[in-house]
Amino acid sequence: MTKQELVAKMQDGQAWIAGKRVKLDFGDQGAVMLDGAAQSVSEDDGDADTTIKVGWDDWQAMAAGQLDGMTAFMTGKLKVEGDMSNAMQLQGVLAKLNS
Repeated sequence: MTKQELVAKMQDGQAWIAGKRVKLDFGDQGAVMLDGAAQSVSEDDGDADTTIKVGWDDWQAMAAGQLDGMTAFMTGKLKVEGDMSNAMQLQGVLAKLNS
């Protein structure tokens, strides 16, 4: 899946937390902003309540169910800056994308 396909799928699946801005930072692959205030998903790289830093390959493994989010966090493959509760809520939102 390309980043553009990810953005489209997340927009269609309304993969955001109401009233919160969560940024997925993929390093040199860019970022995806899940803007619950504007109810949109974009490739913007702005200020967020929570920033989740993860490599694109690790993200793909998580999306495919090959890597658990908590395992990625505990092993340092995924880092959270800001409000940790948003990251925890996001796990449930992202689960809807795989259903």
